[in-house]
Amino acid sequence: QVQLVESGGGLVQAGGSLRLSCGASGRTLSRYSMAWFRQVPGKERDFVAAINWSGDNAIYADSLASRFTISRDNTKNTVYLQIIQLKPEDTAVFSCAADANPYRNLIPGRSEREYDYWGQGTQVTVSS
Repeated sequence: QVQLVESGGGLVQAGGSLRLSCGASGRTLSRYSMAWFRQVPGKERDFVAAINWSGDNAIYADSLASRFTISRDNTKNTVYLQIIQLKPEDTAVFSCAADANPYRNLIPGRSEREYDYWGQGTQVTVSS
């Protein structure tokens, strides 16, 4: 079992930046593709970014690639999401997820159905 814990969210002014972190206990993340999703109350959870096990293959939602950067440090068992130029519409709960399927650890997926473990999320609120 993998327990994922996100941190780094908070209240920030538009134009600011944040770095979210996703740490794990119970098992190393180094073999898993990892992803970030976000959700606004009343709406579906949306894909943000994903990264393969080694960190050399990252994918993004089309509209977010210019402002979001996913990375990982397997020595620290942590995945990051750097967000710059934050906008009020970025306000959401951001959650990280781990894909335990070894056949997808080279090419990460975009669908939440591909991810087996989820954190509780961290709230990001962007004021205008």
